[in-house]
Formats: sequence, structure tokens, C-alpha cells
Amino acid sequence: MLLAIDAGNTNAVFALFEDGEIRARWRIATDPRRTADEYAVWLHQLLQLEGYGRDAVDAVIIGTVVPRALHNLQVLSTKYFGVEPVVAGRGAAAWPIVLDVVEPQTVGADRVLNAMAAHAIHPDDLIVIDFGTATTFDVVDYTGAYKGGVIAPGVNLSLDALVAAAAKLPRIAIEAPASDDVIGRTTEAQMLSGIYWGYVAMMEGLIARAKAEIGRPARVIATGGLAVLFDGRTDLFDAVEPDLTLRGLAMLHAAAHMQRAA
Repeated sequence: MLLAIDAGNTNAVFALFEDGEIRARWRIATDPRRTADEYAVWLHQLLQLEGYGRDAVDAVIIGTVVPRALHNLQVLSTKYFGVEPVVAGRGAAAWPIVLDVVEPQTVGADRVLNAMAAHAIHPDDLIVIDFGTATTFDVVDYTGAYKGGVIAPGVNLSLDALVAAAAKLPRIAIEAPASDDVIGRTTEAQMLSGIYWGYVAMMEGLIARAKAEIGRPARVIATGGLAVLFDGRTDLFDAVEPDLTLRGLAMLHAAAHMQRAA
């Protein structure tokens, strides 16, 4: 089985793949100081709860936008699974798609993986929105080439900044407002409206501008934990694909395996 590790700025997601399907997934806060031994204790217990031993893992692929986290994840793979990991974007796992931007080396691994997986599922012109620490808008053309995008502050990051900078504002949870009304009648309702409907307005504007620049019909694909929250109250998305990054990792590993075998 393949262990795919997506280490983002906020969380690291571990997923177990068998025959191209996710059999189990686990999430832990990203901490570059976390050692391979700490990962192993946590992960082996979770594997056992799902009925797997560590010998079930015979391949590992790592994708990360946190360089300091990579070493300990590589040690986890070699020391506890006896497997030399594949690292997304390197060696046999070099990107198989065209990165048609000025500085291709600076494009985050998660964004390339999303582009790969989204194009495999929806082979059209695409705008892929990923709700993570940042909210990213990535444009993928009908050939599968990555054409660039937009980076905006994430929803939770925006809320944290607002609460941190305004002493009297309370901390609220991100959720869909009870109604479509924009004008709130309490402080909490006004904050929620500003974050939620403000974010919807931002997405509407950026999507409209991006589609105008693309000049062809483009499908909007959403991924990330908050995608479902917005999908329930807007018609901005043509599809929600919650596991794009993980599926991109599995696709990349399959391509790297074929290259090694050739």
C-alpha cells in the first residue's frame, strides 16, 4: 500500500492508498520540530486501529510546502517503513506537467498536485480553488499546463488577524450565516457576515476576472476543508473534490514508478 503524505503549513495529512483508492486518512498539526520517532508512535497506533500493520506500507510519497518538515518525514519512511520515499517534484517524481509561469521553481507542491489531479478528473480549462492556510486560485488550461493563479489570505487567517488586531472583537467560529442577509444586528453576526460574504464576494470577483483573462469557458473546482461550507450557500463551484492533493500524490507516485521501471 502507498502512504501519501501532504505536509501543509497548518496540517499534515497522511493517507493510505490501495489500488488508487484512499483506505484511511489521518491529520496532525504541522510542526517542523516533530521527530520521525514521534510521527511513528502516532501513525503506528492509527494504522493498528484501522487493522493494518506497518508492513502494509511498501511505498511512500511526500509532498510538502514546509521544507523544514521534510527531513523527519523522510526518516520516518526509511527508519520505520524500510522504504526510500519519493519526494514530489524531485528526481523520478519531477513534475510531469508544464509550469507555464515566470518562476516555476517557486510554485508550491500542493498547487501542482491539485492541478494534476483536477485535470485528470476534469480535462477542461479550470480554475482550482484550494481553501488552506492561504486560499489559492490556480488556472490550468485544457492541455493540463499550469498557467498561474492568485494567492489570498485564508479564511481562518483573515479571522485570526481581525481578532488579534481589534481588542474588543470576540473569537467566532467559521460557519455559514443563518440567512443571506449581509447586514448583521450583533457584533458576532457582523463579523461572520464580513468574513463569509466578504469571502464570497472576493471569490466572485476573482473568478469573473480570471475567466475573462482565460477567454474560454472554464470550470471552477474547489478543494480543501472549507470548500463544502461555501458550496452549500453559493453556486460558484462546478465541482468539489476534497482529496485533490492526495490524489495528485498518488498519480505522481504511479508515474514515478513507471519511469523507474522503464
